[in-house]
Parts: sequence; C-alpha cells; structure tokens
Amino acid sequence: SAWTTPDKQRIKSMPAAIIQEKCNGCGLCEMYCPLDVIHMEGDMAVIRYPDECWHCGACRLDCEKGAVKMEFSPSMLNI
Repeated sequence: SAWTTPDKQRIKSMPAAIIQEKCNGCGLCEMYCPLDVIHMEGDMAVIRYPDECWHCGACRLDCEKGAVKMEFSPSMLNI
C-alpha cells in the first residue's frame, strides 16, 4: 500500500512483521490488531493482510516477547 503526502508524493508503507523465532503463539497480537491484519496459523502469528496495516503499533505494544517489528521507510518518517 502507499500513502500520498500533501505535495502528492507516493510513500510506500511497510507493514508490521512477525519475528518467527520470538513468537510464542500466544495470540495477543491477533486479538489487539484493530483491523484483523494478524492471524494465527497454528501456533504462529502471520501478517495476512499487510496492505491493511495502519501502523498503529497495538500488536507490538502487547507482545511480551518482542516478536512484532514495525519498520518505517525514510519517506514515511519525512527524512
């Protein structure tokens, strides 16, 4: 997905990412994601709908294992 800045530049967004080695399958990220972007497949969280991610960080804040990573491109950070 992409955003548009006030001067009409397109910005490529990067969804949350699950660090599989850290995920313990608790399901909190899935439960707290307001858009149902994250889903559990067995005992592993996956980003099923990456283009729908708002980058709100709810999934990352509630992950006690630090298995959710948010990445922002320099253009998203206005750098």
